[in-house]
This record gives sequence, C-alpha cells and structure tokens, in this order.
Amino acid sequence: MRVTTRLFSSVVQKRPFFITTPIFYVNAAPHLGHLYTAVVADAIQRFEKLVNPDCRVIFSTGTDEHGTKVQQAAAKANLTPAEYCNNVSKEYRELFTQFEVDYTDYIRTTEDRHKKAVRHFWRRLVKQDYIYKAKYSGWYSVNDEAFVPETHTKDEVTKDGKVKVSIESGHRVEWTEETNYMFRLSAFKTHLQEWLKTDGIIQPAKFQKQLQDFLAHDVYLPDISVSRPASRVHWAIRVPDDEEQSIYVWLDALINYLTVTGYPDEELLKSRRAWPPDVHVVGKDILKFHGIYWPAFLMAARWHPPRSIVCHSHWTVDGTKMSKSLGNVVAPSTVPATGALRYLLLREPTMVDDANYSETKLINIANSELADTLGNLASRATGAALNPRGEFPALHPHELTQCMDKHVTADLLHRLDRLPDICHKHYRSYQFYKVVDSVVHVLHLANLFFETMKPWELRKKPECQKELDVILHITLETLRITSIILQPIIPSMASKLLDKLQIPDDSRSWQHCEKPSWRIEGAIFETKNIQHGKFVLFQRIYADKKKMQKKTASG
Repeated sequence: MRVTTRLFSSVVQKRPFFITTPIFYVNAAPHLGHLYTAVVADAIQRFEKLVNPDCRVIFSTGTDEHGTKVQQAAAKANLTPAEYCNNVSKEYRELFTQFEVDYTDYIRTTEDRHKKAVRHFWRRLVKQDYIYKAKYSGWYSVNDEAFVPETHTKDEVTKDGKVKVSIESGHRVEWTEETNYMFRLSAFKTHLQEWLKTDGIIQPAKFQKQLQDFLAHDVYLPDISVSRPASRVHWAIRVPDDEEQSIYVWLDALINYLTVTGYPDEELLKSRRAWPPDVHVVGKDILKFHGIYWPAFLMAARWHPPRSIVCHSHWTVDGTKMSKSLGNVVAPSTVPATGALRYLLLREPTMVDDANYSETKLINIANSELADTLGNLASRATGAALNPRGEFPALHPHELTQCMDKHVTADLLHRLDRLPDICHKHYRSYQFYKVVDSVVHVLHLANLFFETMKPWELRKKPECQKELDVILHITLETLRITSIILQPIIPSMASKLLDKLQIPDDSRSWQHCEKPSWRIEGAIFETKNIQHGKFVLFQRIYADKKKMQKKTASG
C-alpha cells in the first residue's frame, strides 16, 4: 500500500511543504543567532518529513548580498563586493553543513535568477500603480538600511552628544532628503489588519499581537521608500528603466522567497506548486519586514501572503546582547561540540523570550542529558557486561507481567505510552524545549527503572535470563522510541543510536514510535541482533581554565 501511495502521489504532484529562513546579511560572519534561525527551520521541516515520509519539502535559505553595509564591509576587507560576498556566503554554507541544516535551495541575491525575479516583481507593482516617484525626507538608519518614522525615534545622549536613534533597533538615525520611489503601504492598512486576524498566522501569539498593536496605534500607515540613489547604494539591483535608482535592499531580499519557487517562470511555478510558503521562520528584529511590508508587497502584486510566520526571540551571551564592539559574538564553529550546540539551541529557548548562552551551560546540559541520561543508558543496555550476545531481546509475557506490577515499571510505561502524543503537540506548536523536556523526563524514568531492577545482578543468575531480557527490552524500546522522536532535534545522534539498535531506515518515521512493542496486538516477539562493539553516543565535554576542549572518552 505504501508503494502504491508513493506512486500515486508522484503522479498527482501534491503541493510541497514550503519553509524558509530569512536570507542572511553578509556584512559580517555568521553567528549564533543566524544558526538558531536555521536550526529552528530545519527542525520544523524534519518533523514534517518524520510525520509524513512522502511529503515533498522545499526548504530555502541563503544570503542577502546587496546594500550599503556590504559595500562598506567589502571595502574594509580590501575586496570587491563580489569577492567579499562569495567568501561570506561560503561560510554560511559550511556552517549549515556542519550543523545539519538540510536545505533544498540556497539562494543568493546576486544570482541572475533572483535579479530577474526582482525586476519582474517591481514592474508588477508599477503596473498595479503601487509605486510612484517622489521627493522623500525622513530619519534614515544606515545600520538598518531603512527610514524610521518620527514617532519611532527617540533622543539619546552619547559621548558625541545628543543623537536621535531608532526605538526599535537602537541604531542611530540621520535626517536624509532625496528623491526615491515610494510604495503605497498606506493602501494596505485595512487589508493587513484583516490578514492579521487569522488565528496563528504569526506564532507565538505575542508577536501577532505586536503587529496588530503596531497597526492599531498608527492612525496613518505611511508610504515607504523602496529605492535609494544609485550614487549612494551602487552595489544593488537597479530600478528597471532608471539607472539612477537602486532597489531597496529589503524589497530585493524579500523577493527571494518567490525566486525559489521559480518566479516569474510560469512553467516552473506550475511544476513546483509551492506558493504560498507554509512557514517563514524569522527573528523578532525583522518581524515588521515580514509581517507588515512583505504581505503588503504581495497583496499589491496579487500574490497570497505566507500561510504563517514563526518568530523567535534572540540569544544573549552571559546575559548581555551580542555585539561586535563588546567582543562577545559567538562563532558557532568555535564551540566545544557542534552536536551539543544544535541540541542546546533547540532545547533551551521558549521563542517568546530571549535565551542566554554560555559555554558553562552548554557543557552542563550536554554532559548531563546527552552523555549521561541518554548516552550512558544506551551504553549500559547495549554493552557486553549486561548484553554480551548483542541482542534486542524478545519479550516474555509472564516475566513482562511480573515486571509491570512494579511501580517503577508502570510509571515508565505510562509516560512512554503518552510521550508520542505529547511531543507531537509540542512540535506542532514549535515548542522544541517542551519536546526535549518530555523526552528527558521519560529517560530519567528509564534510568531509575534500570537502576531499580539491577540487571547486573540478574546477569549473574542464568535462571533469571528471561527477567533480564524483559528489562533490556523495555530499556531498548524506550531508547528506540525516544530516538525517533528526537530526530528533528539531534539528527546524527538519533540516527547513530537507531543504527546501533539496527532499526531499519523505513521503520524510523513517526508512526513507528506511536506504540511500544508491548501494546501492539498480535505481535510476535523475536530476538533481534544489535550492532556489536563498544558504543559511545556522545563523548563528555571537558573544560580547563584556559579554553574549552573535547577530551576523548576513555570508557
């Protein structure tokens, strides 16, 4: 039946699951915050494939390579803008490979396919009469590459005297007067308010309310500038039919989501059938661009806005905001263990509030949960001391019944039985920390069960082999189920453990974790082999006073 369904789906060409990260600005090297956005999106798409293995996923990410800050960064590095962009974009690719971000499309705004899409989209806005040319004056932030309304600025006293800054970003703004092309954002206030009434369109709900409040508090939603003088911003896509103007970097960047669908090629659009995106994953600092400007641009061009936006908060370092001037920006490739960092990024934050990173926290959580709670249990249950034959033993009904009469067993089996439904709910609401909390709780119960049942004593008594088999089976079955659930969080580690248990590749989807073996009616329990050899799932991280280093585990 599964083969038939796959053949049918390939003919019907069901609509894919389309998820995106923002494309990352190349004015500096990638840091912890960029990686966090990427692994959140990756975990979402991995869960989608886990629940529906036949699902076709389009997962796009990439780099935003135009604008003033890129010009400045390239000049500082003594490189041409193209050379500079190539170098930093390569860093992002390498980072995503290192942290198992399994994207399907990597888009760069300097690619010809994207330039074609931007020019086409611009002309469409012009045709619909939503773009006009005008003299524009206002407070401009070079750092944000955006004009900031007067009401969204404040005065701040610095060592250079009193300056005006953006309330939202904290960046300095300067009064600027120039001729630009304007987008009629004012025409879309009511449409945006209607769109934002859709329950769950922005998650978590806190951020949806922020956008609703933003629109409610401003009586007039001003038109926005969507071009810059080419004399000031030359590293950019020129406005069609006007070489003196460059297209605003944010309009250029947002169109990347259309580019990856094949836009404006009609044949590609029909074959990919991707629009609108199911999920845009963004940080809270760029929510306004994705939750106000982008849907308005799309409405103006007669395209559907995204189905949902998942917005996350930021990471601080030792309680302080990451800043190049403070020298506390975390380069992900320099942390003690990449697998542990991915785990921490999904295990720690709530999305609603900022999370705090420290290497001490990384080491403590990784050692406690990955090396000890999960890894040590796996090593003991598969090791030669207790499992010399290297087996996933069969269940024995009489001994199983006796074992289930014990409180410690009943508690574990009850929680394990409920775990898939609980975690499914948390995955669907993007609460990855709750997924991990739930799994770790079950693993703690499994460790308690293992310690209480004392399998090392049963191992000394040949007449107790069936009891030992039941204890090992329950432990290994718990590890099998929790490993399947954790695949979107720690893909390689989960795969490594499933490989150890010799679980076939086609038996690792969500449906295979929904019922433990003892609840499958009519099941015939057979002893199965597991991989032989010493097993270390995750080596403990050791720290000395001068630097963090990973020490090869000795046993």
